Amino acid sequence: MRDKLRIAVVGYGVAGQASCLLLGAAGHELTVFEQAAAPGPVGAGFLLQPTGLSVLTRLGLHEQALARGQRIERLYGCNAAGRMVMDMRYGQHAPGCFGLGMTRGALFSLLDGAYPARGTIRSGTRIDHLSEDGRHLIDTVGERHGPFDLIVAADGAHSVLRHQHGVTRREPLYPWGAMWCLLPAAHWPHADTLHQRYAGTREMIGLMPVGHRDDTDSRWLTFFYSLPGDQVDAFDDDALVRMRQRVGELWPDALPMLDGIRAASQLHRARYRDVVLRRSVWNNIAFIGDAAHAMSPQLGQGVNMALLDAQALADALAANDDVASALDGYRRARRTHVGIYQYLSRWLTPLFQSHHDSLATVRDRVFGPLGRMPIARGQMLRILTGTKRTWW
Repeated sequence: MRDKLRIAVVGYGVAGQASCLLLGAAGHELTVFEQAAAPGPVGAGFLLQPTGLSVLTRLGLHEQALARGQRIERLYGCNAAGRMVMDMRYGQHAPGCFGLGMTRGALFSLLDGAYPARGTIRSGTRIDHLSEDGRHLIDTVGERHGPFDLIVAADGAHSVLRHQHGVTRREPLYPWGAMWCLLPAAHWPHADTLHQRYAGTREMIGLMPVGHRDDTDSRWLTFFYSLPGDQVDAFDDDALVRMRQRVGELWPDALPMLDGIRAASQLHRARYRDVVLRRSVWNNIAFIGDAAHAMSPQLGQGVNMALLDAQALADALAANDDVASALDGYRRARRTHVGIYQYLSRWLTPLFQSHHDSLATVRDRVFGPLGRMPIARGQMLRILTGTKRTWW
């Protein structure tokens, strides 16, 4: 791209932050809009995969991420009877391979601290729609911003910018969600393992080490407990009592970790969308992150996909002479990888979160033996690490 572009970045989550760093480093003129009055992290802890770590390495943030996160060597899940359902070790994928558990706050601060123009972010500005010419953004108070050569839609799973004619194929809410919180990890013995426990397909409990929070040097865990969406929305103190009882029945070793949780207000609600776009670009808009492909967190790829999108967009702009060619290059670069994980997420999620108990029987009998077969284990590890980029 010979000319430096005027670019609007809508949303300052992971996708927006990474775009700011990569596009700003290329010399483009950025205007960043964030609807929150005080930009900050949103969401539970997450697992950074080798794919996402590679983007942080490119940004010069790899060592800082390692210092703030917790290295994860293994994903282990079993059912309520103690039968192993999956046991995947990163080292079986490649020597030295690992995941990194992190808090949203730690990654937000890491990316934010690396962005030299963060003081110019237009916070408290909610973009409502595009102008008729497609080059201006209109906020909720009617102010017109632009014109822009390129608009990066990084406004999350509930994006308003993707509501353009012919852009969105589907965006329903998943019928299941989760309650989550951060817990002190001092007495948890499995510092390098993401543990999950399943009770059929109706309940799933998880504990994942996520390293440090910004405000303390102690280490933390993300706790999550899956529920039907209506129960997530209505979660109250009585529901907390029932949840604690079920944790005690299904996973007694995990119950003491919840000793400090005495009110429903100490947990956060998480709901998810299944977003599929007909096109990841529209006119001069590029959709990235959850705005482009929000999905169930079952495969743990959301943050990693957002980082890869931002990198692919920056690379496409660097490799082409005009915006239209660059956007087409971005679309082609991300199409297959994103499509594979959207498909897998949609069809694997009911095995862990649904009302179909018969699926749990299949899962519990099949996943363990498959994981011991070299070819199947290799494919499962590629899915886990985010490195599955072709079907075969």
